[in-house]
Amino acid sequence: MSGLRKETICVQGGYTPGNGEPRQIPVIQSTTFRYASGEEMGKLFDLEAPGYFYTRLQNPTNDHVAAKICALEGGSAAMLTSSGQAANFFAMFNLASCGDHIVASSSIYGGTFNLISVTMAKMGISVTFVSPDCTDEELNSAFRDNTKLVFGETIANPALTVLDIEQFARAAHAHGVPLIVDNTFATPINCRPFEWGADIVTHSTTKYMDGHGVGVGGAIVDSGHFDWMAHADRFPGLCTPDESYHGITYAEKFGREGAFITKCTAQLMRDLGSIQSPQNAFYLNLGLESLHVRMARHCENGQAVAEYLSSHPKVLKVVYCGLPGDRYHERAMKYLPNGSCGVVSFELKGGREAASVFMNNLRLAAIETHVADARTCCLNPATTTHRQMTDEQLLQAGVPAGLVRMSCGLENARDLIDDIAQALEKVN
Repeated sequence: MSGLRKETICVQGGYTPGNGEPRQIPVIQSTTFRYASGEEMGKLFDLEAPGYFYTRLQNPTNDHVAAKICALEGGSAAMLTSSGQAANFFAMFNLASCGDHIVASSSIYGGTFNLISVTMAKMGISVTFVSPDCTDEELNSAFRDNTKLVFGETIANPALTVLDIEQFARAAHAHGVPLIVDNTFATPINCRPFEWGADIVTHSTTKYMDGHGVGVGGAIVDSGHFDWMAHADRFPGLCTPDESYHGITYAEKFGREGAFITKCTAQLMRDLGSIQSPQNAFYLNLGLESLHVRMARHCENGQAVAEYLSSHPKVLKVVYCGLPGDRYHERAMKYLPNGSCGVVSFELKGGREAASVFMNNLRLAAIETHVADARTCCLNPATTTHRQMTDEQLLQAGVPAGLVRMSCGLENARDLIDDIAQALEKVN
């Protein structure tokens, strides 16, 4: 079913039942798989034949859903992980190891910032953070001889900065490394980073793809475009024999289209085991089937709420790239012409205290450590998702201490605005 549009892929991509087979993707809730002979199973362990032997590495349910996400992004191969955080870690650790260096946008999700700057630093991987608004000169000066990748988010959570994907891809390729883009907030419905030069895309499928808050998960998609063998000295993990897999050289055996995901599955998933459960993959697929319909409503509600807040006297600042006055509006019109997401960030006059009063008086919007749900929710990132960051790091990431992140769900926009209005009345 090649050449289908995104709306059709959402509904029918990734799985085509045969005659008399289940119409819905079946849940293969099994840890292991039976074979008639040890020789047949041995071929699987040697990566000489397709198939399944243990769900920690691969599972048919997961692979059907990964294939749908791969088709939506226009990639060559994909895999599911247990969370978006696992997806980002696997995607980066698949390329960078002890002694290596990463270039990353400073405006990213706080958990990912912590992953790179603290946890991966303990593994001997260093990082240089650059502003998403950096000049070409500033961006290029961040690279080192041991740089292995560039990382950024299409729409940063919760700063809502919009990455100049072409600029970051151009710099990455000039230095012989791939660009990894977390496309969680935009989803492939509103932006496909591969079309702008990105090489690998990650997702927290927990967010809009699931859309209903029922299953944590992540995904990694490879474009199949980056030529690993052209930069073999920089990527020995892909371009030299893996002795833990009988001397296979991934880039030679599986080519551009399959090397990255095969190594990530056969090596990292084998050893670290952050697999998504088949049941969660089943729930994820139900969300994907309506993703194209839901994203339009999320964006419609986000736009309406942003416009209301932008004219309210108690609001100091609204960040939403759909607003003509937003600093990322022009960039969004390039990369996100059909809408960005339903998340609106704003500052109230009065800082943290005003934000607390406002959120405590909301009736429809729940205070949750979540976002991109069918139901509207909000939180103050500085005291929750980004609380590990210093005030200086918060400002660098575009997340001032008094910021409120509101994720507009699928409710009626007028009801959301009425709820916001009555909560704002309680703020002094």
